[in-house]
Amino acid sequence: MKPQRILVVGAGHVGLYAALRLSRKLKAREAEVIVVDPQPHMTYQPFLPEAAAGSIAPRHAVVPLRRELRRCTILAGEVTSVEHARRTATVQPIVGPPREVEYDHIVLVPGSVSRTLPIAGLRENAIGFKTLGEAIYLRNRVLDQLDVAATTSDPATRARALTFVFIGGGYAGIEALAEMEDMARDALRYYPELRPDQMHWVLVEATQRVLPEVDPDMGAYTVQQLLKRNLDIRLGTRLESCVDGVVKLSDGDSFAADTIVWTAGVKAHPILARTDLPRDAKGRLTCLATLQVTGPEERPVEGAWSAGDCAAVPDLTKEPGVLCGPSAQHAVRQAARLADNLVATIRGRAATPYRHKYAGSVASLGLHKGVAQVYGIKLRGLPAWFMHRTYHLSRIPSWNRRIRVLIDWSLALFLRREVVSLGELHTPRESFTEVTPPVAL
Repeated sequence: MKPQRILVVGAGHVGLYAALRLSRKLKAREAEVIVVDPQPHMTYQPFLPEAAAGSIAPRHAVVPLRRELRRCTILAGEVTSVEHARRTATVQPIVGPPREVEYDHIVLVPGSVSRTLPIAGLRENAIGFKTLGEAIYLRNRVLDQLDVAATTSDPATRARALTFVFIGGGYAGIEALAEMEDMARDALRYYPELRPDQMHWVLVEATQRVLPEVDPDMGAYTVQQLLKRNLDIRLGTRLESCVDGVVKLSDGDSFAADTIVWTAGVKAHPILARTDLPRDAKGRLTCLATLQVTGPEERPVEGAWSAGDCAAVPDLTKEPGVLCGPSAQHAVRQAARLADNLVATIRGRAATPYRHKYAGSVASLGLHKGVAQVYGIKLRGLPAWFMHRTYHLSRIPSWNRRIRVLIDWSLALFLRREVVSLGELHTPRESFTEVTPPVAL
């Protein structure tokens, strides 16, 4: 019998874990697993704040696909459309013409992208915090601004350079803000021209609380800790515009800032709109608890599977109609259940519904500071920070990465944090083109 072809679209949390499990459980004569992703690695997003702050090396926050998925076929490119009726996906390689890839089963897990709003100046002046490139850019940006502030003689330029605005009070925004402020404060020891109170770190959150995944008292504790560090927390406030870097807020305040970070939520990947599979009002694939894509009348679409941020999966541990949240905790467990159900389907067995009671959340608020709520147990400060690191160290794929991250953390106990900017990485050809004259043709 011809082996089944399984096409995995996306190599994020769900894609990598599912492909790895499928390749281990299925024999070569049963199935071929093909993974398509434009990046050659999976990014472990919970480590982005620490990579940005210099607590771990950036390359240790990613997992190389070809090293980890040795039994899979890796296609470096992007799926541009899916015609499930023909069981065909169109793949655009990094270079060259597009190609069609036929499949028997598709695991459509491209994840999510930043959910932005039509705010004047946002596209031109802000940056997200969802990819490794964005995290490293932000690190270099913050350190560059310290150099700008330390060198200029103009107070307005200094104030603008030392103003850092973060939009969104979820985990991504809180951790990015806390880690970057911690790093910048640490770096000021090398800037005698600057004082900590000259820095202006602003968090803008449209609701009246931060960290909605934990109880209100834990969110309030987080705000209190940030206020103790003289951070400017604006709850119940929206960004109105940021044209030319001038931030205008709904509370009437206005100030200039050279660094604006958007972390106000995510939305399903736009590739889902270029498929013939059913989606919900938010653009996510509608799924059964078995992680099979479902169409009208709650019937599974044969050969179509999804999970994670881009899938609307019912949460069986809660009342009917409630969906699983877009968290790494659900994504990793859904990946395992999806792979097991796909293996069962290929072997002629019934699929098992996904059921997982949300264990809780952990967040870092900078070095040796954190907040955690796990199975009803609430921790603050150093114990929460330690739990945050322990949990994520256990979840990042491969012992190779775990050991490297652990070494980074161990060295940080004895060596001071690196606070050098490598901003030239973002424009590597600039110095070469400056000395190379144009040639008339």
